[in-house]
Amino acid sequence: MPELPEVEAAMQLLRRRAKGRTITKVQLLHPSLKRRVRPAALRALVGARIVRVERRGKHQLLHLDDGRIVHVHFRMNGDWEHGKSDAPLPRFARAVIDFDGGTRLALVDSRALGTLDVHPAGMELALGLGPDAADRGWTAEALGRALATRRGPVKPALLDQKLVAGLGNIYAAESLWRARISPTQRADSLSDKQVRALRSAIGAVITRATGSRYTDDDTVNLDVYDREGLPCRRCGTSIERITQAGRSTYFCPHCQVPREP
Repeated sequence: MPELPEVEAAMQLLRRRAKGRTITKVQLLHPSLKRRVRPAALRALVGARIVRVERRGKHQLLHLDDGRIVHVHFRMNGDWEHGKSDAPLPRFARAVIDFDGGTRLALVDSRALGTLDVHPAGMELALGLGPDAADRGWTAEALGRALATRRGPVKPALLDQKLVAGLGNIYAAESLWRARISPTQRADSLSDKQVRALRSAIGAVITRATGSRYTDDDTVNLDVYDREGLPCRRCGTSIERITQAGRSTYFCPHCQVPREP
C-alpha cells in the first residue's frame, strides 16, 4: 500500500510533469471513477491549468487556476505513470489526464480502489487528518498528548489518520522497532522518553524512505516489516508476526518488550 513516502514520490512526479500544465483532456476509464465525477464536470476541466500540487497525508490535491481542485487518493496500490499522449495506455490505467505539449499522466491501479474527485472552487476540504508525519513542526509533546487519549495498543493507534496523517502499516511497524516500543503496549502508557523516541523514529523512517519505495525497491531494506522468522537486525532474535486490527504487525520480542505500567 502506498504510504507517505510513496505518495511524496508521486507528488514529486506531479510537480515535474503536471504543475504549470494546461489540461487538454481527462478520461475516467473505470466505472467506479465514472460514478464519482459528472461528465459535465469532467469536460469542464479542459483548458484549466494546474497551478499548484499539494499533499495532505496520503491525499493528492491538484489546484487549478480557477480554484477548483482535482483530488486523488491511491488507496491500496495506485500510482502515476507519465508518458506521451499517443503512446499505448498502461494495462491498469483507470484515469488519464492529457496536457498541452502532448504528454499525459495515467492513474494506474490494478485493484481499482483509487479515487479521483473534482471539488468546486471555494470548497473547504474536511479530510479529518491529524498532523502530517513528515511535518518537522509536529512535536513529541503533540504526539504524546494525542496518544494519551488512546487506551488501545499503540500500533493500531498510529494507523489512525486523525492522530497522524500519512503513517501506514509498514512505517508504523518500522518506527516502533526503531524506537524499541512494543506494538502491543497501550498507547496511553508510553513514557515521555518513549514518546520522544517514537517521534524521532517516525521522522527517521520517513526521511529514509522518501524518494524510494520500501515495498518496491530492492535498494531499500526494511528493518522489521515482512521479516517474520528472520533475525532482528539489532539483536538477532527471530522476528515475530501478530495480527492487530486486521493488519499484520512485525516486531522483535526481545527489543520491543512492553513497558510495565
